[in-house]
Amino acid sequence: MSRYSVKEARAGLDARLPALETFSNQFPDYEITVEIPEFTSVCPKTGLPDFGTIVIRYVPRGRCLELKSLKEYALAYRNLGIFYENAVNRILEDVVRASKPVRASVVGSFRPRGGISSVIEARYPRARKASK
Repeated sequence: MSRYSVKEARAGLDARLPALETFSNQFPDYEITVEIPEFTSVCPKTGLPDFGTIVIRYVPRGRCLELKSLKEYALAYRNLGIFYENAVNRILEDVVRASKPVRASVVGSFRPRGGISSVIEARYPRARKASK
């Protein structure tokens, strides 16, 4: 039996965040890697801060992510209560929605809390939809 409610499990998924802006891609078939080394958010259960590194890799189709808007977007997580898994998957979905890449991945490497660290990776295109 889980001590986490559906509200906690979905925390942060519907939060309003700054828009990710894009610009027109000029070249075919290359990969962009963006690292956010000081990603922070808050545990929705304990309210304690979480720290990690987010790495976004994508092959642009027609649009590239504009980095200033990505920075503002990432900073908006600072006070957001969201689980690691939700943060990584939300970032992936927002990147895909904004840039419509050929393929993309987001890896979150979170620093240890209580002696446990976590690495979460989400990829697009998705293999299948998760059940709720």
